[in-house]
Order: sequence, then structure tokens, then C-alpha cells
Amino acid sequence: MEFTILPVTPYQQNCSLVWDAQGRAALIDPGGEAERLLAEVAQRGLTLQNILLTHGHLDHVGAAVELRDALGIPIIGPQRDEQFWLDALPQQAEMFGFPPAGVFTPDQWLNDGDHVEVGAIRFEVLHCPGHTPGHVVFYQPEARLAFVGDVLFKGSIGRTDFPRGNHAALLAAIRNKLFPLGDDVRFVPGHGAMSTFGHERLENPFVGDTA
Repeated sequence: MEFTILPVTPYQQNCSLVWDAQGRAALIDPGGEAERLLAEVAQRGLTLQNILLTHGHLDHVGAAVELRDALGIPIIGPQRDEQFWLDALPQQAEMFGFPPAGVFTPDQWLNDGDHVEVGAIRFEVLHCPGHTPGHVVFYQPEARLAFVGDVLFKGSIGRTDFPRGNHAALLAAIRNKLFPLGDDVRFVPGHGAMSTFGHERLENPFVGDTA
């Protein structure tokens, strides 16, 4: 599996482009700038198969429908409880100064323990609520790599002061689902630099071993 991180919009949220050896690809959390994302896919000679969403906040789903309509590919994820946030997309766009966004429903909801395939790549799905109720994480065990959205960051954790946020649930998801995957597992957060679960377990002031 290969991947590249493409920060999009003035918020610089991380959209990830992943692909297998045959060039079959997916975009994870395309938060905006659909034309730029499509240009990146074309430049690399890839074929997009699907769009994967970790959660329903506008800065992570803003280009999903445009990409689905342009290419006729499915939107997969998050977990069903995230319809709460997808229904609020018009209000989110107005609040944060994004272009108008319409309500949508993914083509496929995901649950804890599900698997998603992108060509020869097989992701494990972990439901990790707390930042939002239906947040999921995509984990690729052979690559020792996880795409965690806004659950965990280098040196920080996701906000839980939004409607239906749950601080205790977020800490439990990180400690009981993510950290046990292994200290060597790298992760791509929704914003900012990559890190490893081992580094965060030792150093993260919010959820590390000494927190």
C-alpha cells in the first residue's frame, strides 16, 4: 500500500490518497478542493474506487458528494450514528464559512469489526466514538498504519465539546482500541503531523500512560 497526505482548504485538514500496486485507489476524508484531488489522482495514474469517511464534520466530508457524483463511486462510512452530523452539513457550512453543503447519506455505513477493501488493500474498521458518535478509524495491519480522523493527534486528542461529544468514550477508544494495536503503528490524524501510538502512549498529555 502506498499513500500520500493532501491537506485541503484553509483549515489544512488531512485528506489521504491510498492505492495498491495496480493503482486502485481511495480518498479518505476529502474535506474540500475536489478538482485538486482529482488532479492528483490523474497525475499519479490512479483509478479511484471509493471514498472513505471517518466522521461527518464538514471539514472532512466537504468534497465527498462532488467526487461521488463526478465518478460514480460509493461513499463508505462512517458509522450510522454520524447521520446526526451529516444532517447538519448546511448549518456547518454557514457557521464555518465553507461553500454551501447539502445533506447526504453514505452508500454504506460501517460498524466496528467491518472490513473495507480498496483493490488489494484491506482495512479493518474500528468504531471510536467520543469526538463524534459515529467516528471510525481505518487500520491496515500489514502496513502498520491507521487513519484516525479527529480521534487522536500528535500531542493531543479530539475535541469533545461538540453536540454528542463524549470525553470518557474518546479516551476509552484510544486506550482500549488504538493503543493495543501496537506501539509501532503509525497514524495519520485529521490535522497535523503523523505520529505513532507508542509515542502518544508515552508522551501525550491527554491520554498517555502518565495522563
